[in-house]
Amino acid sequence: MEEFVYYGELYDLYQGLLTQKQRHYFEDYYFHNLSLGEMAENEQVSRNAIFKQVHHTVEKLKEYESVLGMYQKKEKLEKVLESTSLEEAKKIIEEIL
Repeated sequence: MEEFVYYGELYDLYQGLLTQKQRHYFEDYYFHNLSLGEMAENEQVSRNAIFKQVHHTVEKLKEYESVLGMYQKKEKLEKVLESTSLEEAKKIIEEIL
């Protein structure tokens, strides 16, 4: 379940870098909870074709994160908001920059 949440957050950050087809399949699988079989039937393609598209999209999201690191930066910024001291916040912001 934690993996689904992580992929959803990556999707929120990087969806603009995906094709319309990738977004459609990702949303159907992760947000609309459709099975691969249901998606294959709706799109009139094989289940394996859907699996490959969804898998490829997840790999792309992970690749974007490894290069751009927006999720990690967001996590660090959330720490800043939770920090109790100005010095701690300053240290975290310096790490980000």
